[in-house]
Amino acid sequence: MRLNSLHDTLSSRRKSGQKSLAILLDPDNLEEEGCRHLLELSEQHSVDYFFVGGSLVLSSRQAALIHFIKSRSAVPVLLFPSHSLHLDHQADGILLLSLISGRNPDFLIGQHVIAAPLLRQSNLQILPTGYMLVDTGRQTTASYISGTTPLPHDKPAIAACTAMAGEQLGLRLMYLDGGSGAMYPVSPAMIRAVRQAVEVPLIVGGGINTVEKAQAALQAGADVIVIGNQIEKEPSFLADMARTVRQFNQEYGLAQHLTDSPDVVDKSRVSAGPN
Repeated sequence: MRLNSLHDTLSSRRKSGQKSLAILLDPDNLEEEGCRHLLELSEQHSVDYFFVGGSLVLSSRQAALIHFIKSRSAVPVLLFPSHSLHLDHQADGILLLSLISGRNPDFLIGQHVIAAPLLRQSNLQILPTGYMLVDTGRQTTASYISGTTPLPHDKPAIAACTAMAGEQLGLRLMYLDGGSGAMYPVSPAMIRAVRQAVEVPLIVGGGINTVEKAQAALQAGADVIVIGNQIEKEPSFLADMARTVRQFNQEYGLAQHLTDSPDVVDKSRVSAGPN
């Protein structure tokens, strides 16, 4: 399987402590005018990735959406598929999701077998991703369509062991997702437990609809935060999220600079005067 620049970038940013922002676009919920407005906002406010997909996707609408984005933006487009039919060679890459939180073989390996020859023939950069659905207060479309039970929201140890197993199986990204329409986001405790359990980049989405929730996810160890529903309801929310990620990266970079700089004086080792 091809290693690729998208994976290399995510890994290098993870190692340097830099966070990223992704927008999840559902082709079934986004009209051309709304997409045009989001692309204009993404030019004004830094966005690192567009994830395109959903649990119920009409292929024609997905193809049209990706074509529209690629013709107007240089931001990488990654497929976020729930079915082998949801492939499109126009995208830059694919989050090849294995639903490791569930026990449905079709979403662990079945759909992947069907898609494998098509992916081999494509130019898509492949990002094998351990996908973990988390209970966030209501049944989501993803859990219904996949026929799986999400991880209990208050059991971070289960999530950590699940992610650890996925990493040991060779998955190169982990994705904690509360699902579309989550009542509340994945807890900082669960994000922190998974972050401590694995070395691979960690994506977190679902229910991130305030600056405070985004900050909590970043502080807990998310490398990429994903926003979707809230952007559809309130496009201006993108500015808040971009600013939150940017400020986090600036503060982290400043802290690292102060830590690494030989000019920084450790006050605890400075004598108060002659004895």
